[in-house]
Amino acid sequence: MILVLTSAGDDHADQVVGLLTSAGADVVVFDPASYPARASVEISLSRDGSTRRVLDTGERRVVLDELTSLWYRRPLPPAPSPAHPEQVRAYVEQECLAVTEGLWDGLGCLTVPAPRSVLDRAGRKPYQLEQARSLGFALPETLVTTDPDAFLDFYDRHEGRVITKPVHGNRFEADGEWLGRFAAPVTPVDVAHADALRLCPVIVQAYIPKKVEVRVTVVGKRVFAAEIHSQVSNHTRYDWRHYDPGVTPIGVHELPGEVAARCVRLVERLGLTYGAIDLILTPDGRHVFLEINPNGQFQWIEAATGLPVSAAIRDLLMNGLT
Repeated sequence: MILVLTSAGDDHADQVVGLLTSAGADVVVFDPASYPARASVEISLSRDGSTRRVLDTGERRVVLDELTSLWYRRPLPPAPSPAHPEQVRAYVEQECLAVTEGLWDGLGCLTVPAPRSVLDRAGRKPYQLEQARSLGFALPETLVTTDPDAFLDFYDRHEGRVITKPVHGNRFEADGEWLGRFAAPVTPVDVAHADALRLCPVIVQAYIPKKVEVRVTVVGKRVFAAEIHSQVSNHTRYDWRHYDPGVTPIGVHELPGEVAARCVRLVERLGLTYGAIDLILTPDGRHVFLEINPNGQFQWIEAATGLPVSAAIRDLLMNGLT
């Protein structure tokens, strides 16, 4: 039995669940936001040393100890019942989150990409960079700082050819509006306001010339590499996530064997079974590591290249690491 934790409208999950069902797998899809209002959880620790974990989704009663794999896709947190007074809702939400996250982390079955606690650590960019460097990846020279003087010294040493990007999140809400923060070149205006760095850390990196950018999706021990021709458009020159579908080609990338093996080792080192790695291919042929998303999207890669990432996730969930 396979449990998929995600929220409504997740096309990625729908696609893989369809493949699993067609292959005869027993799949349960559950949105933790329905707990505790429309679903229930029981965790029983008996005197004989046994543990029994049961999830009632409202449509099906699932003995979680019988799971063979769990896909921790993109679940929402539990949502307290509207019947709760406003002043206790935050407390109830935290209590429910402690139950569900402790439950998923303790199941002991194959978890894709990894248990939540492992995902949290693997998503920290400074930690990723250290692990990637220890495995032999080439990295941009990097500074993580809140010190304006250190930033200005880094800027001067690289003659202004540096970019900044957020340490962790790239979206935030301000005055009711969601704003995005992507990798961007440092401008004279940024330099003039360097003192503001004291208020929030930032990652600063030497700019690496790009031939193409490479998205490497690792599923278990399988590697799927796509090249993004980000330099053909000013929209994507510094960060391909400004993707311009009209003029930015994406195709299959022939990743050297040693780089592919290093990508698999990085995913394993981080405790993951899945990871979406961003690399730069420089004009002189070097693959330079930028970051890894432990739970990155993959449908856009399939749509552009035909690489069978969804089928690989299906196989991983059904057959484990082979």
